This record gives sequence, C-alpha cells and structure tokens, in this order.
Amino acid sequence: MKAAIIGAGNMGGAIACGLAASGRFAEGEIVCSNRSSEKLERLHEKYPTITVTTDNMAAAKGADVVIVAVKPWYAESVVRQIRPALDATRQILVSVVAGVSLEHIAEWLQPTPKPWAIFRAIPNTAVELGCGMTFVTAINASEEQMDTIISLFGMIGESMAVDEKQLETGMILASCGIAFAMRYMRAAAEGGVELGMPASQASRIVAQTMIGAAQLVLHNGSHPEQEIDRVTTAGGITIRGLNEMEHAGFTSAVIRGLKACK
Repeated sequence: MKAAIIGAGNMGGAIACGLAASGRFAEGEIVCSNRSSEKLERLHEKYPTITVTTDNMAAAKGADVVIVAVKPWYAESVVRQIRPALDATRQILVSVVAGVSLEHIAEWLQPTPKPWAIFRAIPNTAVELGCGMTFVTAINASEEQMDTIISLFGMIGESMAVDEKQLETGMILASCGIAFAMRYMRAAAEGGVELGMPASQASRIVAQTMIGAAQLVLHNGSHPEQEIDRVTTAGGITIRGLNEMEHAGFTSAVIRGLKACK
C-alpha cells in the first residue's frame, strides 16, 4: 500500500511518523507533502524512509490512500488542487480535517465518473507513538475499503468505525482529551512537588501511573469505578483524597469541560 499525506503539520506529521515507525511500509510507500520545506526536512531527517515533496499533486498521484491533513480553511483549495491527480476508480480519499463534512468533500471532488469512497478520520496526536485513538466514518465505501482504513489507522493505535454525527464526541474525548489528561498530569505533578518530590520525578511518576491506570481498564475490560474500588480501603487515604476532589467538583468539572467543547 502507498499512502500520501497532504500536510506535515501536527496531525499530518504525527500520522506520517506513526506509519513509518510501524515498520509496515517499505521505503517510498509513505509520501508526505507540505507547502514549506522546513517541516518536511525535519520529518525526513527523523524517518528517511518517508518521501517528502512540496508538490501536493505529485504526492497524491499514484497513492492508494490519500490523507488530507491541512488546516480547515485550506481544505477546499487543497482538495480542488489535487483533484486532477486523483482517480476515483482506485484511490481512497481520507480527510482528517476537523469540522469539514463528508458532504462538503464530495462536493469539492465533482464531477466524478463514479461515487467516490470518501473517509473522515479523527485521530489524536498519540498516533505518532503508535498508541492513538482514531474514529472513522465514510460515504460510498465498500466493506473492504472500510477494513483497509480501519487497518491503516490500527497500525498506529486503536481505530473505531462510527457514524459521522459521533465524530465530534469522539474528538472531544480523544483529541481534546489529550489536553485534558495533560492538565491532570500537570496538576498531580505540582501536588507531588508540594509534597516533597522533585518535579522531574513527580512528572514521571504521574505519567507512568496514568499508563498503568489505562492499561488496567483496557486489559481487564473493567469500568474505571471497579479499579477505583480495588484501591480504596475503608477509612484509607485514597478514599479521603477522592472525596476531597469530589467536594471541589472534580467529576462535574470534567463533564462541564467536555460539554463546553460542543
């Protein structure tokens, strides 16, 4: 499979790095384009197997999967620009552009000789390390094409097929969620410093603890509250800490923050 990524910004670069690091692509099978060369140079220096170019048309032509990863306000012009290089009979187009609907992308691709298989995917930046969370939806796609895109993003983390109306919620939980989790990490590390732990050690402890907590839920298939019950003994310090956080509105604040993103 040959994958072209149009855009080498935060998300496009993360996808390119994740795919390259997966070891599933031969040299030259990942092509990344960007209008400026600085980001491309850094990308190629990190992963020499990635082919880089400032020519979007050249990147798109001949790819099996074309991933558009540009800012929303550039999306229409980029899709219309690469349209002559695309072949609806054999290529799959994937947009990771937030807020741009499948309907709009289909409109920009007209006219086409057949209904185009168009995908929207919402990953988070952890795809760079192969532990991302990506939500996928599509129009005019066969089951085989859906499997191809789910598998592609499955190389760089978890991937899940959803209805388009669910993409925004997925983005809030997983993409915005990266920032929310980081804010907890910062707060917990600062608390650790106040309790006497050096800052670098506190940050590492909190990060590893978050990894462990997530793995317990994923591995055991458990609800977070079940794992909480395992570490909260009657009259113990954990339940005292949890109750104090709840008195300060912890759960309410998280839910309000998520709803504010709508």
